[in-house]
Amino acid sequence: MASYQFIDRPSPFYAGTGPTLPVFAVTPADIEEGTIDRAALDWARGAGFKAESGSVLLVASAGGKLGGALFGLGAHPSDSPLAAGQLAKSLPAGNWHIATTPLSAERLALGYGLGAYRFDQYKPKCKDAAVLVVPQGADAVDIERQIAGVYLARDLINMPTNDMGPDALEDVFRALGGHYGAKISVIAGEDLLEENFPLIHTVGRASAEAPRLLEMRWGRKGGRKITLVGKGVCFDTGGLDIKPASSMLLMKKDMGGAANVLGLALMIMDAKLDVELRVLVPAVENSIASNAFRPGDIYRSRKGLTVQIDNTDAEGRLILADALAYADEEETDLLIDMATLTGAARVALGPDLPPFYTDSETLAADIAQSSLAADDPLWRMPLYKGYEKDISARIADLTNAPSGGMAGSITAALFLKRFVTRAQNWAHFDIFGWSPSERPHAPLGGEAQAIRALYHMIAKAK
Repeated sequence: MASYQFIDRPSPFYAGTGPTLPVFAVTPADIEEGTIDRAALDWARGAGFKAESGSVLLVASAGGKLGGALFGLGAHPSDSPLAAGQLAKSLPAGNWHIATTPLSAERLALGYGLGAYRFDQYKPKCKDAAVLVVPQGADAVDIERQIAGVYLARDLINMPTNDMGPDALEDVFRALGGHYGAKISVIAGEDLLEENFPLIHTVGRASAEAPRLLEMRWGRKGGRKITLVGKGVCFDTGGLDIKPASSMLLMKKDMGGAANVLGLALMIMDAKLDVELRVLVPAVENSIASNAFRPGDIYRSRKGLTVQIDNTDAEGRLILADALAYADEEETDLLIDMATLTGAARVALGPDLPPFYTDSETLAADIAQSSLAADDPLWRMPLYKGYEKDISARIADLTNAPSGGMAGSITAALFLKRFVTRAQNWAHFDIFGWSPSERPHAPLGGEAQAIRALYHMIAKAK
């Protein structure tokens, strides 16, 4: 593909000049009213093709060879704007073009590219695949850019922790920054204490791989200042409050915030947006050892607030607290943090609809509008002040794990908000970073969430 890739793979799009086979993207009405190629129409009617959303019917040529395909969009194509991802999974290998479709060229190309993703690093690769000519009217370069960002996030999440611990995450961070000419700095191990990042050090100190804070700076001085912070817990055992085995199965994805932030950074840098970009990733592994932090411990954060540890499995907000406090020490026009932070968010909104939190009505409206424009679903949740009392502790300023088990995503957001006091435009995204089932535009596994919406918002802002 055209942009930086963590895992090198061919583009899902055909850029050659040779012959291509047609895909007729149709609704049930197109079949009933006969508005497509006559030969394809006869074949569809003879096969009883109903053009249900995501359905594919291969069409024979007059000579009995493969002559094209019909792709069903269902009666309401706008309900599934990225349904073309199913084409990438269903078409046989070859070169294809879209002959007719009621979908926009942008949505069709984006859906196809997202659906073409495969993670096959640990099994034999499929060498042949269907490739599609980018439909006329779509911005091929920008489509590939967005797909590259999504693929990067998915790849990072899908990699098992034995190949994607803090060391490896730093390597990818440096490679991405180097590709775009960014400045990289890293504070690791005991230097975290010297540089006043005590909570990052606390969470990661029990791991065989040192905890660290990764920092990237890119762009024009004087451009709009954008700061991205991503939770980089490369594996989360739960610490001494150890998770059950079933809850640990997906914990390689606990660096999903970092993965998504890097995917978004790729899009911004590749598009050469006129911004001054800063990316911060606290990268740790929450392990168990004799020096692991304990329930009941109290630690002073970078901001000076003391935090009582009431559960070592609520570690993500701790490393984010130091990183956000550091981010907030510089003036910024937009501060975004992303984290696979709470199970409560999944209970409230499920795996496909990440909540976001902000005090800025203008920013909330911009995010919501961009979410719709990019077909990247998000939902605003409240920073309800009535729950502020729940994050207080008896002998410290804050607790990292409020008792009671209610409003967990909101109280986590309120905890983070205590470490952001200067930035007027801050938003926190409590993402899942995982698709638990196959969808047309997304396979089961690591997933990018919110970054296409944020890229859309940042790119269109003046």
